Amino acid sequence: MYERGRDLLLRALKVPPEPHPPAGDPASIRIFRAGRNFFRLRLAGWGLAQAFALAGIVFWAVMFVQVDQAVRARREGGAVVEHEANRTSSLERATNDLTNRQARRVGLWTSLRRFFVELVLVLPAWALPLLWLFKFAGFALYLLQVPVTYAMRRLDYEMHWYIVTDRSLRLRTGVWKIQELTMSFANLQQVEVTQGPLQRLLGLADVRVQSAGGSALPGRVGPGQFSLHTGFFHGVEHADEIRDLILERLRRFRDSGLGDPDDIAHRQPMAPTPSPDADTVLLAAARELRDEARALHGALSRNVATGPRLDPDKHE
Repeated sequence: MYERGRDLLLRALKVPPEPHPPAGDPASIRIFRAGRNFFRLRLAGWGLAQAFALAGIVFWAVMFVQVDQAVRARREGGAVVEHEANRTSSLERATNDLTNRQARRVGLWTSLRRFFVELVLVLPAWALPLLWLFKFAGFALYLLQVPVTYAMRRLDYEMHWYIVTDRSLRLRTGVWKIQELTMSFANLQQVEVTQGPLQRLLGLADVRVQSAGGSALPGRVGPGQFSLHTGFFHGVEHADEIRDLILERLRRFRDSGLGDPDDIAHRQPMAPTPSPDADTVLLAAARELRDEARALHGALSRNVATGPRLDPDKHE
């Protein structure tokens, strides 16, 4: 059922189940995913948040029950004296520190309950049933969000894709907001592995890759922060293997003298021009000399034909 719901959600959000591989040899593609313990860690955080939310619901449910009972008793004329429940004898005040701390906690609970009782007594009679209605609606909403938030945590874990080829790498994360970063080995400058105490306990680590221009950014970019110059293999189990693979392919890429594939596609080498032989050069020079001689002869002929004529009578 989860797989069907996941496919429907990805189709509705127009999210492809897998990213397209970056530029490179298809035979060199290596795909890495986040470690299983990474999902367990995220699931533990989700469970802790759900436990706190449930504790809050139980707390206010018990508070509403006691406030409801106290309000009904006050409105029915019952002799409910709140201060007698908080009265302590001098013998009880002389008990140890643990008993005093427990008494303070009970006093805080009683004071809070008394405040709500006085508040409800001032409000109209329909105010308390309305509060109960909101309480049930909140509990129903809590039950509905449990499977949805669990599915979102699991789907977010499954959408961590890290693809490496012999020319570049592509990192994609996210479901609602997709972040996809492609980095070419032509611009890659630094690869490092980071691991915190909790990650070390779970066998996880982060691989950080940085391209040219990343060092000029203010501060240090961490996992979950998007940067055009810094990428993360977040929560992977074989961080050393990924680092060594990237460094090895980066070394081969640079030793081969290859540039960025996008730049190569725009820079097509020109075909070499064949060098002419000596006879071709002489023939071209003779033809050029012939054309210039003809042009000079034509120019002289025109000058003679159009020039001034000499009158023999004037010279005599």
